Amino acid sequence: MDNATKAAVLEILGTVPDMTIATMREDGYPQATTVSFVNDGLTIYFGTGAQSQKAHNIGRNDKVSLTVNCTYRSWEEIKGLSLAGTARQVTDASEAQHVGQLMFAKFPQIGRFVSTDAGDLTLFRVTPSVVYLLDYSKGFGHTERFVV
Repeated sequence: MDNATKAAVLEILGTVPDMTIATMREDGYPQATTVSFVNDGLTIYFGTGAQSQKAHNIGRNDKVSLTVNCTYRSWEEIKGLSLAGTARQVTDASEAQHVGQLMFAKFPQIGRFVSTDAGDLTLFRVTPSVVYLLDYSKGFGHTERFVV
């Protein structure tokens, strides 16, 4: 991935607040859920309830897909990301603290919704293996694929 493309991907990750993440349910059906997220470079982090369906799904199968969509008014403005990767629970205390700082920086309101003793909250790290950059300003359906 060249520097300009990486900058475009990071711009989307840094400005869009939510993503849709797809995990695999126990019955074999995919489950797509919208969650807020933060990133550190191409690494994506999100939190969910420890007993949530997402957490259970990832515990069985760590392969995930996600989309990040920018707001647009016309199709010529469509930009976003689709990626596939693996999700792993954040267990390192220093990494969890770093993710918390990223979350408070991107979502200052988080303190009203999550206590500092968020025992039920589980953090996950998504490491992408392939990224698709959508940019309809370059043509209807224009997509560029990058292996990470």
